[in-house]
Formats: sequence, C-alpha cells, structure tokens
Amino acid sequence: MLELLMVPIFTGLLLAIISGPVGCFVVWRRMSQFGDTLAHSALLGVAIGISASINTNVSIGLVCLTIALLLSGVKQNSDISNDTWLGVLSHGGLALSLVCISLADSNQIDLYGYLFGDLLAASWQDFELMLACSLIIGIFLWWNWSSLVSMCLNEDLAQVEGVSVALLRVGLMLSIALLTAMAMKLVGALLITALLIIPAAAARAFAQTPSQMAILASLIAIASLILGMIASYFWDLATGPAIVTAACIIFALSRRRATP
Repeated sequence: MLELLMVPIFTGLLLAIISGPVGCFVVWRRMSQFGDTLAHSALLGVAIGISASINTNVSIGLVCLTIALLLSGVKQNSDISNDTWLGVLSHGGLALSLVCISLADSNQIDLYGYLFGDLLAASWQDFELMLACSLIIGIFLWWNWSSLVSMCLNEDLAQVEGVSVALLRVGLMLSIALLTAMAMKLVGALLITALLIIPAAAARAFAQTPSQMAILASLIAIASLILGMIASYFWDLATGPAIVTAACIIFALSRRRATP
C-alpha cells in the first residue's frame, strides 16, 4: 500500500513546496481573484483536450498561459478596472468551460475530479510534470527574488531602481498560471487558489522577513498535505478538500497566535 502512495506523496510534496513562495506573492500582490480566474478558465482546457484528443495537461497549461498573457495585456491597455476584467474572464471562462464540457464526450471527463482534485490518483507522468513545473518556477523566483519583493513593496520605486517591473509582472502571472495548470488535477479547480493563499496567510503570523514567510508557507502547505492525505486515507474523504481543510485549521490556529 505504501508503494502505491509514494507517487502521490512525492507529487504532493512538490506542489506544497512550490506553492509556498508562489502563494506569498499572491497574498502580497492581492492576486487571489487572478488565481480564481485561471482556475475557472482551466476547465476549458479539459474540454479542449478531450475534444481534440490531446493530453489534457498540455491543453490546460496552454489555456492558463493564454489567459495570463491576455490579462497582462488588458491590464496595461484598458479603461476597465482589473477586478472587472477578472470577474468577466472568471465567470465567462467557467460558463464557457461547462458548455464545452457538456458538448464534449462527458463519459471521458471526470468533472468531479477536476473540480475537487484527486491527488491519490497521481501518476509518474503527473510527478514528472510537477517536477518540471517546480524547477521552472523555482528558478524564476530564486533568480528574481529581490526584484520581485521590491516590486511587491512599491512598483514605482522598484522601477526607479532599475527593476523591469512589467517583465517581472508577466513572469509572475505566467508562473501562477503554470502552477495552476499543473495542480488542477491534484487539488481541483475550486481549491487551487485556497492552497496558494491559506498557507501563506498562516505563515504571515510567524514570519519576520519575506524569505521566512515563503519557507514557512511551504512548511505549512506540507503539513496540510500530510494531514489531509492521512484524513483522506483513514476516513475515505476527498483528498483535495481534506488538504485545504487542514490548511484552514492551521490558519485558524495562527490567527489565535497573532491576536494580542
């Protein structure tokens, strides 16, 4: 039994480790709605993958990256507010996704699995994709860490200091899109943003520096993963919701510590 769980465990650990620092930037830049937009629109990739008979991970990734590039473009060249664009693309993308899924061969689509995830069904291919995704995002964050933190603190000041704010902004959005695409099958479209935000929010109560917050967020995500998988195994719970519930409990405990 342990051998069967090794792949899901390793895949989940990769997801937890990389979601920590990425989640910190989502919290710092208040991009939770952007994450929801990506997650909802990612379902369109499922329908495209099934209809075109291509790997759904590839189609989901392409859709998420396209949405991220679209949002980065309209943010700079539109008189419509960002939250309006996010709302339109989020709900419109979700509606279009469900329409396309209903037109596709529904017998080939595990909609419940894509909505709430199925980490225990992770394969070696999922592990390899998550490893590649984690390396790409990790290298980007490590190489640009100081500039990204400066951008989060004050974009104008960072630009004066020579930071390529526009380029880093697009890079960060693409990183979140890539992670969302790879995590969708594991955690589910409805819970991806929660896994990014909640561990980072819980880490905030204990961290003194941005680096500490990123590390603690990863550790909290790992703890949530382990607790969620244990609960899922012994009580036959849906794995994704169990992991997020564990993260919520840790967040609640962190708020008790932060309350004077």
